[in-house]
Amino acid sequence: MKKLLLLGGSHAEIPLIKAAKEMEYYVITSGNQRNGIGHSFADEYAPCDFSDKEAITSLAEQLQVDAICSGCNDFAALSAAYASERLGLGGHDAYQTSLKLHHKDQYRQLAKKLDIVTPNAYRCESQEQLQQISEKMVFPVIVKPVDLTGGKGIRRCDTLEELQSAYDEAVAITRESFVIVEQFIMGTNHGFSAYLQNEQVVFAFADNEQYYHNPYLVSGASTPGDIPTEARQQLIDDCEKIAHDLHLCDGILHIQLILTEENVPVIIEICRRTPGDLYVELVRKATGMEYAKYIVGAEAGLKMPRPEYHQPSKYYVRHCVMADHDGVVDGIEVAAEIRPFIVDQLSLFHKGETISEYLKYKAAIVFLCFATKQQYMDYIDKLPQMLTIRYRLE
Repeated sequence: MKKLLLLGGSHAEIPLIKAAKEMEYYVITSGNQRNGIGHSFADEYAPCDFSDKEAITSLAEQLQVDAICSGCNDFAALSAAYASERLGLGGHDAYQTSLKLHHKDQYRQLAKKLDIVTPNAYRCESQEQLQQISEKMVFPVIVKPVDLTGGKGIRRCDTLEELQSAYDEAVAITRESFVIVEQFIMGTNHGFSAYLQNEQVVFAFADNEQYYHNPYLVSGASTPGDIPTEARQQLIDDCEKIAHDLHLCDGILHIQLILTEENVPVIIEICRRTPGDLYVELVRKATGMEYAKYIVGAEAGLKMPRPEYHQPSKYYVRHCVMADHDGVVDGIEVAAEIRPFIVDQLSLFHKGETISEYLKYKAAIVFLCFATKQQYMDYIDKLPQMLTIRYRLE
């Protein structure tokens, strides 16, 4: 049986682990989080920091694996690309190519070169340089670490004082010596996930993003996404433009974008790894596309058949049950009115555990299906009040 090393073992990787096992791989998960619930679905757990590309390379060589899958983290994606390149395993872009997509500063340089709409941005390495940048831009602006995901270190700034403070915060958590400062873009937030074969988009999926208390951490996604046909085609063209320029291998190319009032899609993030929080399950439920298998297959270097899928005929939602304050978890409350629309769920909480960073905490992932757009519109904004965390009274 062939071995596959999967970099990660949280709830987010469960669909990938299941898919790999169905494809008859012996699955070895890795990462620092020994208590990740994904590890229990694998055949073996080999602890290793997946952000350490040299350590992952050594581990893969020691385990004599046949393939590496990146999981749902940008550091994992970069380590998978590096190790696969070093060991000649295939299934991933060259490491330097991966950096051009996963590091925000390099992607913005690429977008400018290819004439792809993206926010005007500057690389910043010091407070002195920050002052110069602020004179070139119009507030509000956004400060971002170039190497982190999930909204970590991102902050909107409306004044120079806020910009200086945000810069210090971002520099403190990035592994690089610089951050980017970019123009704040107004519009609606969306995801756009494409699957490439021979540098062509053969599958595309669009969603609307929802946010709760943390404006930079996606708490929900729903489909069909409200992206007009022309904007959707522009995104497909952009994906193929990038694929041709970088000679990307087959596999996922996932985008986060802001759609302006003029229906212009502005790409703000891009990556070649699986989105988290069971996003691939949203895709599968809505379209029938076995996204997890196709992602694993591509990263294992397999030649996958052209995917079969259908356009969503109903309205599907992936909703994360988020916290609204710190405290001790007692359970989850589900409003009776919303129960008939729930089609699947995964609990992540442990009764009695303490929430200390509520802006990041997720208690469960719930999938819902609405038969009509009117039903979807009636409930989508109410979900945070209908699916809530019950706190233990002090």
